[in-house]
Amino acid sequence: MAAVAASRRHPSPQVTVGWLIGIARHKLVDHWRRAEREKRGLAAVEQDQTASEDPWSEVLDAQAAHVALLQLSLPQRTALTLRYLDGLPVPEVARHLERSVHATETLLVRARAALRRVYREGEHHAA
Repeated sequence: MAAVAASRRHPSPQVTVGWLIGIARHKLVDHWRRAEREKRGLAAVEQDQTASEDPWSEVLDAQAAHVALLQLSLPQRTALTLRYLDGLPVPEVARHLERSVHATETLLVRARAALRRVYREGEHHAA
């Protein structure tokens, strides 16, 4: 695709095997750079998740959890619903939200923290 786009420019470059190999090499390097960037981003998010222990193992009150969920922002609520209620894998959630996988992981981490905070605040008000 890049070769076709480049050949349509004026003045068009001389199309040679070396020129095509150069374009292919550059596209491959771009691909590996993007993949490595995504890998580093996911590793950072995963490290954040494992670094913070999640002691929230008690059974949730479903009504209080629902009320807490409604207090979150729409993107947070949507991400949590798609991931945990609908059971979609993160890449599928990312596709539905039109976000990158890394951005979706980050949104989920923040949404879980916000839900936990709002849920616990609700416990204090109910007591």
